[in-house]
Amino acid sequence: MEQQLIYTASANFESARYLPGYEPGHKLRRKHGHTFTARVRTKNPGESSTRASDPIEILEHQLKDCIAEIDYDLLNEHIQNPTDTEIARWIQRKINLPQNELIGISSTVHQGSDLESAGNTHIWRRYRFEAAHRLPNVPEGHQCGRMHGHGFEVILHADIPSHEWNNFDYATLDDHWRPLQNQLNYSCLNNIPGLENPTSEAICGWLWQRLKPSLPYLSWVTVYETVTAGCHYDGQHYRIWKEQRFESALTLPHLPNNHPHGGLHGHSYLIRLHLTAALDPVMCWTLDYGDVKEIFKPIYQQLDHHLLNDLPGLRSTDAGTLTRWIKSQVVEAMPQLDRIDLYQKPGCGVILNWGEHEPALPS
Repeated sequence: MEQQLIYTASANFESARYLPGYEPGHKLRRKHGHTFTARVRTKNPGESSTRASDPIEILEHQLKDCIAEIDYDLLNEHIQNPTDTEIARWIQRKINLPQNELIGISSTVHQGSDLESAGNTHIWRRYRFEAAHRLPNVPEGHQCGRMHGHGFEVILHADIPSHEWNNFDYATLDDHWRPLQNQLNYSCLNNIPGLENPTSEAICGWLWQRLKPSLPYLSWVTVYETVTAGCHYDGQHYRIWKEQRFESALTLPHLPNNHPHGGLHGHSYLIRLHLTAALDPVMCWTLDYGDVKEIFKPIYQQLDHHLLNDLPGLRSTDAGTLTRWIKSQVVEAMPQLDRIDLYQKPGCGVILNWGEHEPALPS
């Protein structure tokens, strides 16, 4: 697949709403409020109406300008039935961008609706269960061979066609998840038939097999084993990710000295490495998360607590150029790598993708 660089930004707004599409007496018909998060992805942030010169900053300003109209307001005065999906459609119509790859809205950290460039509506809902497990086939001394536990998180993703928009919501996902929650929560996963070797990949596949027959719009299952690592599965492909944070200083020499960001400054970066590989039939994983971290370690050590301008061969310290540099340093040792997300502040950064499509993780 051709390499693509996508800019992404997010912004919060505080709004009240009521949802008249629900039956009388439903709690969502009552006036209530949220801290909403809006997300946008694009290949071309367009022109800036401010002094912003970084494409990420330009995109963030455009998103904030767009949602200012509905911040601290009653959404029903702007949108007839302000579900998450309808709010995303409102932003899609209002924002001044040459090309949108994704417009997303989350009304809570546990749920969201994304409008993708292909025209489909992608909704997701996050769940959590507490469980113990061990991996029986790992080498002696591997920490995952010991019985231990996690607060696993699961995201169910569904791609909804236009004729079903009014018939499918988060409650539909809840109804399908509930029996599995009862089976998984406060359990030892190794004792559940089909999860004798309960890797993230195995859990994804196990959930898919039980959900997909009765949930045809299910598009992906995501399992977070920890807050920094997890797996996606779409019925055919297993895709894992591992993320880390690094603290770096930088200057942007192309900016004039009097620019607000022209001097020496820094970011707490979040980097997320995405990898696609075949499932190992013995280990029941694609790759060991620990191996991914170890392979990336020499590059990480060059990034963390350093001045990025000193990196050999890095011609510019903007996020897009830095991400391409990271790819050039690691891809030979990690051929399964097919996407890198780099956020220079929460929800704002770039995605360098040369693999197949995969769902957007919540920022």
